[in-house]
Amino acid sequence: MIDLHTHILPGLDDGARTLEDALAMARVFVAEGVTVVAATPHVRDDFPTSANVMLHSVTALRRVLDEAEIPLTLLPGAEVAVDWLARLDDDELRRLSLAGSGRYVLVETPYRGWPVELLERLLRLRAAGFTPVLAHPERNPVVQATPSLLAPLVAGGTLVQVTAASLDGRLGTASRDTGHRLLASGLAHMVASDAHGSRVREAGMLSAVGAIRDDALARWLVSDVPNAIARGTGLPPRPR
Repeated sequence: MIDLHTHILPGLDDGARTLEDALAMARVFVAEGVTVVAATPHVRDDFPTSANVMLHSVTALRRVLDEAEIPLTLLPGAEVAVDWLARLDDDELRRLSLAGSGRYVLVETPYRGWPVELLERLLRLRAAGFTPVLAHPERNPVVQATPSLLAPLVAGGTLVQVTAASLDGRLGTASRDTGHRLLASGLAHMVASDAHGSRVREAGMLSAVGAIRDDALARWLVSDVPNAIARGTGLPPRPR
C-alpha cells in the first residue's frame, strides 16, 4: 500500500511532535503493509511550511529511518490550504507537489463551509498544469449534505482523496457514509490515512481496505492510483 497523505515529519505541524513520534508512526505503517508514504505537512496560516523546510525535514527523516532499519520509503509533498494556493508561485507549488512529481498538488478541504473561491482556485491550478487532489472532503458538513458538489470538480480534473478513518467509521457515521457514497458514485480516487500520530488518527489503512469490501477497487485506491500519482503519470482506469 502507498499512503500519500500523512503528517509524519516531526515538529512541522500538528502531526508528529518528536522524532520518536515519527518513528512510531513509521513502524505502524510498516506493520500494516504500507511501503511508501508521502510527508504532507500543512501549508496554511498556523503552519506556513515552505518547500525548503519540508524537503530538509524529509531528508533528515529518511536518514533516521535508514539508521533504524525501518523499511519505509518517504516521499516529499505538502497539504496546501485553499487560501494559500493564490499566495504560492508555480515553482513553490511544484516543489510542494506529491512525491515532487511537479504535477499533483494535495489541497486541504476546509472543515467548515464551502469557499466560493474553491472552484476558481482549483481551475487555476489546472490551468497552470497541476492536478489538484482534494483531501478528505467527506469530512466537510456541506459535502456530507450534498456529495454531488464534488461532481463538477471531478469533471474538471480534480481528484478526491478519502480518509481511511472515515471509511472504517472512526470519524463518525456522517464521514463514513459520505466516504462510501463518494466511492460508489466514482467521485473518489485515492484512500490515505491523514495520520497525525501513532495514536491520533493512526494509519488504519488495512481496516479501510476491509471496509471497502471490493478487492479490485481497494487495490486501485490504495496502490494503483497513489503509485501513478507518485510517478507523476496518468491514472489507471477504475475497476468495473
